[in-house]
Amino acid sequence: MSGNYREIETASDSVSDQTLHITGLSETGRVRDHNEDCIAVRPDLGLAVLADGMGGHRAGEVASSLAVQAVVDEFERALAESPLASGLDDDGTEAVYLTLNTVAQANTLVYQSAQQSTERTGMGTTLVLALFAPGSVTIAHVGDSRAYRLRESNLERLTQDHSMFEEAVRKGMFTPEQAQRSFGKNIITRALGVAPDVDIDVQQFALLSGDVFLLCSDGLSDLVGDVDMQAVLHEFGANHAHAVQHLIELANARGGHDNISVVLAQYQPPRTESARPG
Repeated sequence: MSGNYREIETASDSVSDQTLHITGLSETGRVRDHNEDCIAVRPDLGLAVLADGMGGHRAGEVASSLAVQAVVDEFERALAESPLASGLDDDGTEAVYLTLNTVAQANTLVYQSAQQSTERTGMGTTLVLALFAPGSVTIAHVGDSRAYRLRESNLERLTQDHSMFEEAVRKGMFTPEQAQRSFGKNIITRALGVAPDVDIDVQQFALLSGDVFLLCSDGLSDLVGDVDMQAVLHEFGANHAHAVQHLIELANARGGHDNISVVLAQYQPPRTESARPG
């Protein structure tokens, strides 16, 4: 593999006896000279988060790192006071509120940091996160970093990019092929930290045993389509470390023009009493 990379592979059963196996990898790619993506995995919190920074003088690297650390710190603090494993509302309201509040605080932190240095003016970052609780996962995103779910044999994209490309397609102005040729599809319409407030998309999904969630930056999704992602996940099955490495190698083989980050999280529910060993 080319460039600098960082791999995190962890597993924990600390969230109400559910198990999360999480593997993450962030790589510089073949063209960039430094990595402005940032990832963090905290299975003990039921959390995976990924950010793709932007800005000159390495400000994008600062923005993504600040955002990810702010998200981890806030979830760590909030869940220590009221763990979702024991205090989650039946309708999932608590997780949604906590997620919105956490991402909003990260936005404020990045925005305030940008105001304090001319070298950081205008810096920002995308963000996508998955927060797991018993029976549900909350997905939040800003920008064009994505979340997917592999359920049985079907890979489904769960997020819509906040980009000129996708908004034009959604409005029927272009087909995806026409939009790709007409203008840069990486021009995003929302980012964390570029303004005092930000619109955050939050969704909640029921979990089934064996669900696999993929988070990625556009360094992967620009070069590896959904069909190829699904094929790789099928090929490597439960070997997520190899699946993540192969996805990044595939993006590099197709040009590697951006930083590439991938996180895979697989959920296994708590065992029922009848299934527990005697």
